[in-house]
Amino acid sequence: MPPEWSTQEAVWLSWPVEDPRHWGGAKREMIWAKFAEIAAAISRFEPVRINAPGADHAPIAAACNRAKAVPERVQLFDHPHNDVWCRDHGPIFVKHADTGEVAVTDWEFNAWGGKFPPWDQDNAIPGRIATSLGKRRFKGGMILEGGAIEINGAGQLLTTEAVLLNPNRNPSLSREQIEQRLRDGLGVSEILWLKQGIEGDDTDGHIDDLARFIDPQTILACIDHGGTNQQVLGENLSRLRAFTGPNGRAFDVLKIPLPEACEVAGWRLPVLPASYVNFLIVNGGVLVPTFRQPRNDDRALGMLRELFPDREITGIDCLDLVEEGGTLHCISQQQPA
Repeated sequence: MPPEWSTQEAVWLSWPVEDPRHWGGAKREMIWAKFAEIAAAISRFEPVRINAPGADHAPIAAACNRAKAVPERVQLFDHPHNDVWCRDHGPIFVKHADTGEVAVTDWEFNAWGGKFPPWDQDNAIPGRIATSLGKRRFKGGMILEGGAIEINGAGQLLTTEAVLLNPNRNPSLSREQIEQRLRDGLGVSEILWLKQGIEGDDTDGHIDDLARFIDPQTILACIDHGGTNQQVLGENLSRLRAFTGPNGRAFDVLKIPLPEACEVAGWRLPVLPASYVNFLIVNGGVLVPTFRQPRNDDRALGMLRELFPDREITGIDCLDLVEEGGTLHCISQQQPA
């Protein structure tokens, strides 16, 4: 599996479907406009490929045009699905080390432990994409969401016990068996385990809200000064500092504060899982979630500009998006060149 900063052919999104469960069912225009804004932002760097029922293609194209997307870089595929979280139900692409062939790994998906049925069409998305692209498909042999893993391209994979060892995912598999499937399916050699995730995370604790590789030796990790996640993130930080990177020395662990608690009165999540490390790396750029907290947002954007000096940093307001539990990284899946 190539690291996210490798050259990409495209980024995949799964467009919001008509479902009263999503954003209370009352915010269709808002969430379509937000997805169009994100699709347009991606299109300025590379093609965006969209999973959506064929009947929705014309209005989706119109929405992307209104958002000033690059028209020839918006590519629509007749792939019906259940929900928007393409990071988790979409294919995880791998690349042959010698020939450069890109293929699809197809892992099972059960909506984060059976929490949000139905998920049958989501689970079929990797196979549909492989067929549409004419790419080889390899079955992963267990339940795995893309947001549960973070790789550095040097053989190391970062994940959490709260997700991959949760009995709601793969109850018949031991830690050792899960590790072996990750090695076999993604070409990694070492699995690094954090304990758990932040409050309000429907996924049980995905890594892409906690810590991200910036390069093979550097990790950007969330901290929370005095908030509800302070202890959990402190424990994660201790583990990260104890790990060794590909060169045998400790990782360079950099800290980025979470935004202040994001709350929506009466919503099903008392605290939203808002995190600045849920960014998406694209060709020549990084799309970064912001949360209408000018001081905190500016600090996070400034940090990412320093960490990615050769990429254009684009902030995108994700406060409405995170109501359903995720932001930019969660809704997207990159396809390597």
